[in-house]
Amino acid sequence: MEYKNEVDVCVVGAGHAGCEAALACARLGLETVIFTVSIESIALMPCNPNVGGTSKGHLVRELDALGGEMGKNIDKTFIQSKMLNGSKGPAVHSLRAQADKAEYSRAMRKVLENQDHLTIKQAEVCELLWEETGAKKKKIKGLKTFTGAIYECRAVVLCTGTYLRARCLCGESITYTGPNGLQAANHLTASLEKMGIEMRRFKTGTPARMDKRSLDFSKMEEQFGDERIVPFSFSTDPESIQKDQVSCWLTYTNEKTHEIIRNNLDRSPIYAGIIEGTGPRYCPSIEDKVVKFADKERHQVFIEPEGLYTNEMYVSGMSSSLPEDVQVAMYRTVPGLEHCKIVRNAYAIEYDCIDARQLKPTLEFREVEGLFSGGQFNGSSGYEEAASQGFVAGVNAAMSLLGKAPLTMDRSESYIGVLIDDLVTKDNREPYRMMTSRAEYRLLLRQDNADLRLRKKGYEIGLVSEEEYQKTCRKKELIDQEIQRLKETKVGANKEIQDFLEKNGSSPLKTAASLSEIICRPELDYGKIREIDPDRTLLPADVIEQVEIEIKYEGYITRQMRQVEQYRKMEKRKIPENIDYDDVPSLRIEARQKLKMLRPVSVGQASRISGVSPADISVLLVYLEKYRGREKD
Repeated sequence: MEYKNEVDVCVVGAGHAGCEAALACARLGLETVIFTVSIESIALMPCNPNVGGTSKGHLVRELDALGGEMGKNIDKTFIQSKMLNGSKGPAVHSLRAQADKAEYSRAMRKVLENQDHLTIKQAEVCELLWEETGAKKKKIKGLKTFTGAIYECRAVVLCTGTYLRARCLCGESITYTGPNGLQAANHLTASLEKMGIEMRRFKTGTPARMDKRSLDFSKMEEQFGDERIVPFSFSTDPESIQKDQVSCWLTYTNEKTHEIIRNNLDRSPIYAGIIEGTGPRYCPSIEDKVVKFADKERHQVFIEPEGLYTNEMYVSGMSSSLPEDVQVAMYRTVPGLEHCKIVRNAYAIEYDCIDARQLKPTLEFREVEGLFSGGQFNGSSGYEEAASQGFVAGVNAAMSLLGKAPLTMDRSESYIGVLIDDLVTKDNREPYRMMTSRAEYRLLLRQDNADLRLRKKGYEIGLVSEEEYQKTCRKKELIDQEIQRLKETKVGANKEIQDFLEKNGSSPLKTAASLSEIICRPELDYGKIREIDPDRTLLPADVIEQVEIEIKYEGYITRQMRQVEQYRKMEKRKIPENIDYDDVPSLRIEARQKLKMLRPVSVGQASRISGVSPADISVLLVYLEKYRGREKD
């Protein structure tokens, strides 16, 4: 007899996407099972054990504001924390934390194991169960594991990461495993293809891990964490995480390193044509760096600890798929690594993923009701991108079963909105990586105000508590009140004020000015003007941060908000789901084909599709007006 089980949601994969998806569903009261090929792979960090970084830190803070878990987990397990781009404007400030790899995984597993309505199951999922519903549409009914067990469910969230038909390459050596030598998932791809899902083959890679005792840190530059640690989670008390941090180290490749690489390119699977998959443009292997940036004399190499209780050191910046003997020779040319001992070789990994244009903005497959998808399986890269998508896919799986409105975010609301829109709209032929430059409204979408932007959404979903939501509301009140006070409080051009300005290298006043006008001066800030603002009340640091940013960048913020208004007009122009693009006159053939394939939900999304021109959009707008007129009649 077959073993049968009945649940609400099945989540396939327990990486960063799967964890967020499963927790979201379970916390919303749905009976959820999360499947993993290995319990040890829960929240695994097979590449660099860090969370955040440029633009990625924005994703984590947004995820936390919505009710996700990643920010809380890294706050519990980090060993070094830094706010990147501190010398630049607030739009590009990004938090980055080095994690204790083993502790991060262990802590997240503990959360999953103790979550009501959630069951962890070690099993390989090999087949999805579905039924035809007419008009080439399908509906998910459940899944089957390799042992033959059947789980009947109403929704499935695919978060398979880099495990589908994975193979790892190190020179001529190929092993058919997932990352870190864990079992690959070799059977699900066939089931997906049978359903008509279009698959792709991508690749990524990771550098060697080295024995700390074999490295000479005196030849490297020590990299310290911040003196004052900023938490990722808005729920974390900043005082509770101030602690001693470990150091990371910076060194560089040189011409000798590059020469060894160039002389052995024919032994690299990438250049020998053995690797089929497309790799990430913005996280290239050291072979790619040497070939594509031949004019550069050196490349940065960061030596970063994998945890407090291990001697393994991660060699960031030198991922490779070269053979072991070449790796040893190459690494030993780097200052401080002359006598290095490799614990784990660098390798490339190939895996199956999808063309994410098959998904709706909710991350549900357009042609398969109840099938959702998140993470690297969607053709993205990075833990943070994965976790964000997993959360959205999990929430929307739950919302669909609960009969509630889906969670969608547009490009003007969040980096997560940008990420998902890029994935489901654009033809991404390589692993997608989030960058600040992808966000058109990044001055509004800062990492510091993620709670003010998104806490309400998390509360409405049901994943942010009343207490946390009210805390954010109170914060917003304090910010608004203080900005208003600073705008209304005037100081005259008297001797006390002029002396203060001269002392701080600022030009004298000719007439009275508000405190907010004085703060706007580049050489002054909220803290410095305390001397001429004796009536202020003591405010929390995060409130002061927002007050200062809102005042100093008011003109730029206002201008960007006007741009957002224009953008939202196009987003509000919805396109009926059943529109027949063959019926739209004067539409170019390429535009017609792309629109039929992607089925955009709005005119705004249609305008971002490659191959759809502004002239096509004008034609579409005219047609939609006529279409709506017919509908009214």
